[in-house]
Amino acid sequence: MGSFIIHLLVSSVLLLFIGRVINGIEFKSLGAALLAALVLGVVNAIIRPLLVILTFPITLITLGLFLLVINALMLKLTAAIVPNFQIRGFVPALIGALMLSVLNLLLSMFGI
Repeated sequence: MGSFIIHLLVSSVLLLFIGRVINGIEFKSLGAALLAALVLGVVNAIIRPLLVILTFPITLITLGLFLLVINALMLKLTAAIVPNFQIRGFVPALIGALMLSVLNLLLSMFGI
């Protein structure tokens, strides 16, 4: 349970950071970032695997790059669900998903 809370807090800080860096991604409160991290985790656990399976041929043809599109769609879906979290357009969602993936990879390399 403790590691879940830590992961949730780290994810919300990453989302807030991405919101500050990328024009088009906006959080109106810290609570919105916490809720967005929680919803993004649920969306990634339930909906993302289904999309990955359904789009496997496209993912194979694009050598895995289509997974970035799926990640961006999950971020857009999260923004549609969470109040006070807004993404204006697909390009900011794509850049945000890429940044979130890279930052999560870097943090996992350090054991966080």
